[in-house]
Amino acid sequence: MINAEVVKTGNENNVNLIRRFTKKVQGAGILPRVRSIRYSSRKLSEYVKKKKTLKSLKKREAIAELIKMGKMSEYTKGGKR
Repeated sequence: MINAEVVKTGNENNVNLIRRFTKKVQGAGILPRVRSIRYSSRKLSEYVKKKKTLKSLKKREAIAELIKMGKMSEYTKGGKR
């Protein structure tokens, strides 16, 4: 990642320093790159995917068993299961 750095020179005021920093950041294209990866997440490994799938299947079987025994309603808050 590129770092934008500016150093205050002589009797330069803070407003000019901030303006120069902003121009440098825009020129380096840092903000569009950061915004593009802001909400992205890395891909799950095959092992983690398999574990997640097995967990959801096990939960689904448990719910089906509870419905079969009459301990859980077939119609839930999220809709029909």
